[in-house]
Amino acid sequence: MNPFDNDVDYDRHNFKGARLEARHVNGREFYACEFVSCSFRETTFADCKFYECLFQDCDLSLMQVTGSSFRNTRFENSKVIGVNWVDAAWSKFVPPSPLSFSHCAVDYSTFNGLSLVRVSFTDCTAKDVDFSEANLTEADFHNTVLSKSRFSQTNLTRAHFVGATDYVIDVTMNVISKATFSLPEAVALLRGLDIQLVD
Repeated sequence: MNPFDNDVDYDRHNFKGARLEARHVNGREFYACEFVSCSFRETTFADCKFYECLFQDCDLSLMQVTGSSFRNTRFENSKVIGVNWVDAAWSKFVPPSPLSFSHCAVDYSTFNGLSLVRVSFTDCTAKDVDFSEANLTEADFHNTVLSKSRFSQTNLTRAHFVGATDYVIDVTMNVISKATFSLPEAVALLRGLDIQLVD
């Protein structure tokens, strides 16, 4: 059963335990809705709008977001694996913090070239994620695992990496002005420099 068959617009609706996998949802609008313990694995949300929504304890692995827009949408304790966020509809005037992830797995996802000022990944795993050419000014990666994730021509001005681990950021290929890092992980920032470290 499709939980979104009844209406086109949903305002402050609570979806709990909904299961819709490998299906298509077209042209729905969700305002201040909560999705709790839902599974939308491999489901395509096409031309949908998610404003002020919360996904909690959900499985959104391989979800497709073709033409959909997001504003102040939060993901908590959820699997958001393998999502190509580039396919979403991003206005030239994206508001600060359009997305936030807390205690989530966002591995194998793509944010290439997006402007996501103040995007937040806290206490997450973000393995093998593509952040190339993105504007991540004031992004928060607190306590997030970033192994094999790609930063190239990425704007990380005032980004927060305290507690983040396993990142490789070439300081010659990215903007890291006034970004914050913590030791010993910050030593990885020296890898892109033509220097030798000795004990």
